[in-house]
Amino acid sequence: MNELIFRGKDKFRPSWSDFGLLAVILSAQLVIGYKRLGLVPTLLIVAGTLVIAVPSRFATMRCWSRVGADGITLCWGLGRGRTYSWQQIAWIDVRETKGFGMSEGTRAARIHTVDGRRRSLPALQSSTFYPSADFDTDFRRVVNWWELSTEPGERVRPGAQVRDRLTPVKVGLLASVVLGAVILVDVLR
Repeated sequence: MNELIFRGKDKFRPSWSDFGLLAVILSAQLVIGYKRLGLVPTLLIVAGTLVIAVPSRFATMRCWSRVGADGITLCWGLGRGRTYSWQQIAWIDVRETKGFGMSEGTRAARIHTVDGRRRSLPALQSSTFYPSADFDTDFRRVVNWWELSTEPGERVRPGAQVRDRLTPVKVGLLASVVLGAVILVDVLR
């Protein structure tokens, strides 16, 4: 079988809307920050936003996954990546995360290692913002590699854990409630 490579630079191309969103955020920070905080703190906030946003975008563009005879190699944009041999991979599945009002949500291929760790495959995902018409076909090709490289007895489906039930939306709601309670206690003091 031919080696499979999924690259972030092929999938996560920046669009004008990405730059527009960053421009709106930076403009809001400049206007509101200058009126409320002054020039120096506002510039520090803007610089902090850029320090987070720009390297994150470059790391996203550099992420990749490779599936081959030696196993699956994952790279999140920094370094050479980490290879998981076929004997280290106990299960492969798709994690689906849905948000409020999102019809499709996000689907990401992930591996489960024999020591209980779970790793998503960078650049092998489909979402509302970055749809992938070939996601199911590509995922099936990865599973075919796994099935050809392992014995059926080595494939063990992991049990559900608490983190499988937690979605980003649920975590966000919980964090909002906790933050609201902290602010309320602070105001009432």
